[in-house]
Amino acid sequence: MNVGFRVPTRVDTEPPERTFDLRQYLNFLWRHWMFIVSVTALAFIIAVVHLARVTPLYTATTQVLLEPPAKAPTETGSTDYYSFGDFAFIENQLAIIKSDPLLRRVVVKERLAVPPPTAKEPQTQVSSQGSPTSAEDESILDAINSLRGALTVSRSGKAQVLNISITWTDPARAAQLANAVANAYVVNQLDARFESAKQASGWLSDRLVELRQQLRDSEEAVTKFRNEHGLIRNGPTIALNDQQLADLNSKLIAARTDAAEKKTRVDFLADVAGGKKTLDSLPETFQSTGQSGVMSVLRGKFADASQREADLLSRYSSRHPAVANVEAEKRDIERSIAAQTQRMIQAVNGEYALAKARLATTEQAMREATGQGGLDYDDSVRLRELERTAAVNKSLFEDVLQKAKITDEQSTFRPREARVIMPAQNGGQTSPNTKKVLLTALFVGLGLGVGGAFAMEKLNAGFTNPREVEDALGVPVLASVRRMDESKLLSKDGKAIPLVFYHVHYPLSPFSEAVRTLRSGIHMSDVDRPPKVIHVTSSRPGEGKTTLAASLAISAAFSGLKVALVDADLRHPSMSRFFKLEQEKGLVDLLVGATPSESVLRLHKDLNLTIIPAGSKSLNPTDLLGSERMKAFVSHLRETFDYVVLDTPPVGPVVDAVIVATLAEKTVFVIQWASTPRELVETSIKQVSTQKRVAGVVLNSVNQDRARKYGGEYYCGKHYEKYYSE
Repeated sequence: MNVGFRVPTRVDTEPPERTFDLRQYLNFLWRHWMFIVSVTALAFIIAVVHLARVTPLYTATTQVLLEPPAKAPTETGSTDYYSFGDFAFIENQLAIIKSDPLLRRVVVKERLAVPPPTAKEPQTQVSSQGSPTSAEDESILDAINSLRGALTVSRSGKAQVLNISITWTDPARAAQLANAVANAYVVNQLDARFESAKQASGWLSDRLVELRQQLRDSEEAVTKFRNEHGLIRNGPTIALNDQQLADLNSKLIAARTDAAEKKTRVDFLADVAGGKKTLDSLPETFQSTGQSGVMSVLRGKFADASQREADLLSRYSSRHPAVANVEAEKRDIERSIAAQTQRMIQAVNGEYALAKARLATTEQAMREATGQGGLDYDDSVRLRELERTAAVNKSLFEDVLQKAKITDEQSTFRPREARVIMPAQNGGQTSPNTKKVLLTALFVGLGLGVGGAFAMEKLNAGFTNPREVEDALGVPVLASVRRMDESKLLSKDGKAIPLVFYHVHYPLSPFSEAVRTLRSGIHMSDVDRPPKVIHVTSSRPGEGKTTLAASLAISAAFSGLKVALVDADLRHPSMSRFFKLEQEKGLVDLLVGATPSESVLRLHKDLNLTIIPAGSKSLNPTDLLGSERMKAFVSHLRETFDYVVLDTPPVGPVVDAVIVATLAEKTVFVIQWASTPRELVETSIKQVSTQKRVAGVVLNSVNQDRARKYGGEYYCGKHYEKYYSE
């Protein structure tokens, strides 16, 4: 298909809006589907080979229930010394299951250790601590590590259940090992409890020996003290029980309290009699006695008399009879209070004497009951201290003796704190997971394929569709020209024809339509003043600019225009060689003044086309192309011909094309499809894009089959075949 021209508008100067275009992604997949499928198939094959070579693994799981620690029948203490549901407790059990001693028991029982090689002398190695280690121990350690690697222990939700799983190459062996680990854990719990009870029993037995000796020493000390102070009675000893001693001790305490209270009263009344205290500070303890009641009445009368005296003194003088009577009354009351105070002192002294006698009697009874009747105070204190020590040692000995017997009973009682609730069955295959591996390989292959295709897309340096050209360069694509195979460059009689003359033999071919589209695009690039002098160039050699320049001139000539084709590539005059005019006078000769302009014009009668060859060789082509004669010659051609096509060298290697671009009205850039680097094209266009001289670009040598994959809206040649004729 030929890409038509497009007149630049204001929209071209604005950045394009990025929208989601499903067709771009579909075209991307269409372009690289074979690569993506190949990479995916390779990843899938690798996964299949891996599944065929890898050893399958089977996992068997058994469940163990953790029960709260049970009390022994003889145990009286509490077992709440730890929280059974505590997270730390569960973690401790998991660590125990993975410990070396427990796994060693399983390794030995299940014979997992590989026997060392047989030798005449035992093989020994040196461990990291410097002690010799036999080869058998090394094999056991290896088996323990291997078993630990195959072991997985976890908690089942929030329940007190442990899941013990073994992953092995044999399903039956996996179940056997899982059950062996669970049984070893249960037995380990029982052994630990039994061993703890035995250790406690041994410690208590040793402690009993010490306490028995302490009790014997304390009792002998009491006996020795009594013998030394003659406290051993000749008659029968009266044994008092603890309750009787407690009652006697209570009476002694009550007697001492009563004597102290009476002593306080005596001291207070003595202070009152001595004038140190007044009756106003009489303690509340006196209010319950009869004397305190009389004293209260007298004090009330004295206060009343004092009040009446104050009232009389406010009205009369101190010599008034009424005042004298009140004063006499107060003196009588004071004498009564003094007499009553003496009676109270006598009564309280009597009560105090009685209390002291009662206290002495009680103390004597206590001493007689405890055998301390003939001791003084210090000896009595010493005896009581020895007796208390003996009593404490006796109590401690009895308590430890009781616990020792209980511990002995517990050592024979083996409660279960863990039990297997679900034995392991033959394990199911867990590795490799065929479905998971294949799906993973499929997705990884797709990811690598798409990623690789995306990388290839990014590494593609050339332009593949007009949208890329317009977005990157800001100029329209005037036409796209198919790549012509040599097998198609044949005339109707079967002879090979140059691509330049293909338009002559097949005027309705896609190539001819592309050239006509190019000519129309150039014309519409400036509708008001259609360009007559067209400059054709490219970024690098070999992009087909000379062929397109000649085809453009021939197409214009066949449309009835008077056309001049100028070979301005003075360094490599390809067009002159194509038309076999390399030996003729040409543009160089004209510019150096060696020949007039009419003598360099060569008319090709078959094509009705005037050709100006490059002419002689020149050492300064840049100066010639930029000379005033060149400007005058181009102006002469513009006035003489309807259409002038200038073929120049590429922009990249030399500056000739930039100079000629200033003489032409429009410049056409030829870009080889999917080949010419974008950065090179962008740089080249910037060199000749002054004053909007670039009419557009031509995508040349388009691979039609590949191009359709970059956008069906541009390349749909099969739908247009009915409009072409070859």
